[in-house]
Amino acid sequence: MIRPDRRRTTVHQHEADPDDGRDETHNERADRNWNELLQELRVTQTGTQILTGFLLTIPFQQRFADLDAYQEDLYLVLVILAVLATALFVAPVSLHRVLFGRRLKPELVTAGARFARAGLVVLAFVMAGSATLIFDVVLSREAGWTVGIASLVLLFASWWLVPRLIARSAGD
Repeated sequence: MIRPDRRRTTVHQHEADPDDGRDETHNERADRNWNELLQELRVTQTGTQILTGFLLTIPFQQRFADLDAYQEDLYLVLVILAVLATALFVAPVSLHRVLFGRRLKPELVTAGARFARAGLVVLAFVMAGSATLIFDVVLSREAGWTVGIASLVLLFASWWLVPRLIARSAGD
């Protein structure tokens, strides 16, 4: 929460408190935030690309022919979502390349953070959907739905709820 007596810079809410005691200029803060965002993207891009690659190999497996219409549709939705997640996680790098040298780092950090958040939402659905598909194929439709919903709940709790509870307990 921003107190009225604190000045805000153009680097938006995802940024640390401008009065946090760090001795850095506005540009240094933007550079640090950009570097932290890139580190997060390195982790998510790798996992997302592996998951996407895995999904792209499934049609070439013998059992793929045994999938029913629901499973095929779910699979195709997962491929689309996996490609979308990959695109969202790569978008900040492309944005940086297009805007390089224009002194727009704070805006780049803000846009990059938005792409990353959107990518995480899509990735959560890909992960839960993949678990749904696997359990549906191996066990049953009910098992697939149960595991898929449980996965979404776990991802929501660990990726959204826990960070907010930590921030609240820290008085943020």
